[in-house]
Amino acid sequence: MANNDSKKYKLGMIGLGTMGRNLLLNMADKGFSVTGYDKDQKMIAKLEDEGKNHNLEGFDNIENFIDSLQTPRTLILLVPAGPIVDSVIAELKPLLSKGDIIIDSGNSHFSDTNRRVAELENDGLHFFGMGISGGEEGARFGPSMMPGGDKNAYNVMKDIFEAIAAKVNNDPCVTYIGPGASGHFVKMVHNGIEYAIMQLLAETYGILKNGLGYSNQEIHNVFKKWNEGRLQSFLLEITTDIFPVKDTETPNDLLDMIKDEARSKGTGKWTSEVSMELQLPVPTINEAVTNRDLSKYKALRVSLEEAFGKKDSKIDISIDDLENAFYFSMISAYAQGLHLLVQASKEYKYELKLNQIAKIWRGGCIIRAKFLEDIYQAYDKNNSLEHLFGDAGIQKIIKSTLAGTRKTVAACVSSGIGIPAFASTLTYFDTITSARMPSNLIQAQRDFFGAHTFERIDKEGVFHAKWN
Repeated sequence: MANNDSKKYKLGMIGLGTMGRNLLLNMADKGFSVTGYDKDQKMIAKLEDEGKNHNLEGFDNIENFIDSLQTPRTLILLVPAGPIVDSVIAELKPLLSKGDIIIDSGNSHFSDTNRRVAELENDGLHFFGMGISGGEEGARFGPSMMPGGDKNAYNVMKDIFEAIAAKVNNDPCVTYIGPGASGHFVKMVHNGIEYAIMQLLAETYGILKNGLGYSNQEIHNVFKKWNEGRLQSFLLEITTDIFPVKDTETPNDLLDMIKDEARSKGTGKWTSEVSMELQLPVPTINEAVTNRDLSKYKALRVSLEEAFGKKDSKIDISIDDLENAFYFSMISAYAQGLHLLVQASKEYKYELKLNQIAKIWRGGCIIRAKFLEDIYQAYDKNNSLEHLFGDAGIQKIIKSTLAGTRKTVAACVSSGIGIPAFASTLTYFDTITSARMPSNLIQAQRDFFGAHTFERIDKEGVFHAKWN
């Protein structure tokens, strides 16, 4: 008896945790016929309860689940990155047919996505990686999505993705990123920028609390005012909302009861690793990664403070100076991440359109911010722009914030307040805007001890000197 595909589901979700379940509910809200699979009956029960208005059905039997889908079948995986993705794919392959589509929407490393694209292509299956940002709320009501890989496979899903994506000026925050693992690469860099901005916010909190003596309520008020202006962003908004929350077990603010050891899932580290492989510096992101690691050495930090003495961290800067320093450093964090995308596009032949990436980051994602409109306009005007600092409009903003940045960094360094992200960002700017660096000495040193040769400024060629 022939299958009646008209009565079958358009898409199946594998993994009904928070993200997978909310994406399915989002799709159902938009009128799409979708279903999900999970080995955990509790997850299926949650889907069916939360989706009762749409009569959403879930499966715990993978054969029945696959049979319920229209052909060619389209599957989204939202399972933990790494070996679990390969395990799920191995379980699926015997049940699928040529032309079926698998979409990995977890935070997979882009190199794993490259491998899976090649392996599944040999089996006649379409595979592409799609980064999703926005967390639980974004998945439910409109995320930013970064799909890359098989463009024909993307076009099959385009109507669903555009329907469920966040909207800014009626533009959906999703676009075809490019070939190969470009979607997961762009999401990885997004997460690196996210790390950097979170670190900058943490350092700003430290300056306000320890350098200026502000209370949590006063810091809340400062951040709230900033978020109403040019710094408006999702990360600043949620940070603002953290400060007034009271602890349920003590009379204190909850923030003051949280241990100062930061965790991570590794995506920021991946950005740093790739930047070094591509020989393109992203120091603000690197410092954010490093300081999450450094925060874990709590006992060592306590003992060393006892050994060297507690610092007198009071400083004299204005809130306007600090706001300028944060704006300057936030701009640089975006600029570094986008510069890495430019380099990766050349190296991996991704053919990335930076204006479209900036456009879909304006809404739905964790790093969405008012400033992304400026970034979009800069790359829309010149999509071959090598570095964001090269745009005339961005240059005006940077020049207007530079004095406050220098004053803030100088005051903190003089008073012993650790501001690794702020300091490295300013040093990055001063170096990348210098026509001549002292790196000629390094080349002379290398040639002296290892005969590694050097180039000259007055003629072409490679040279070696008899230094001693």
